[in-house]
Amino acid sequence: VIVAGAELFTGNNLLVMAWADRKISTLELLRSWVIVCIGNFIGALGLALLVFLSHHPELNNGAIGREYLQIAAAKIAMPFWTAFFRGVLCNALVCLAVWMALAGRSVVDKVVAIVVPISAFVAAGFEHSVANMYFIPMAMLLQQYGDVDAAPAITWMGFLHNLLPVLLGNIVGGSV
Repeated sequence: VIVAGAELFTGNNLLVMAWADRKISTLELLRSWVIVCIGNFIGALGLALLVFLSHHPELNNGAIGREYLQIAAAKIAMPFWTAFFRGVLCNALVCLAVWMALAGRSVVDKVVAIVVPISAFVAAGFEHSVANMYFIPMAMLLQQYGDVDAAPAITWMGFLHNLLPVLLGNIVGGSV
């Protein structure tokens, strides 16, 4: 995303800096967030469908699919404030990675700059709204159409129960 110049909702939270400097209006800030968030959601759903159709989750005798379901079930069961603060911590690291990558002059500089902060949020289990836009719908596809063992019901309401606090946390973490 950083090297190709694409837009990701979490990195886009850095637009708060332009808003604070009065270079963009509140309406422009919110418009950007909404458009990028919707675009990321459409892209995440498309990727989930492609991965599902590739039968990738069936590898290793379905262990990958079962892991998707277990992780998604844990995400949707997470209490609001836990998801919120994990979202804050995640996007503080994501925006640190974006900020560091902006200092890079070459592709290698940019890649090296993002490795540690991104690896840290993934390893720590922090919550990334765009990743969850892929992950939880993927688990729903597996639950609905896949050949995997039963797991707790993963629903659109559960998805929203996770996404709302994570989005808010990502906004706080990326904006502050």
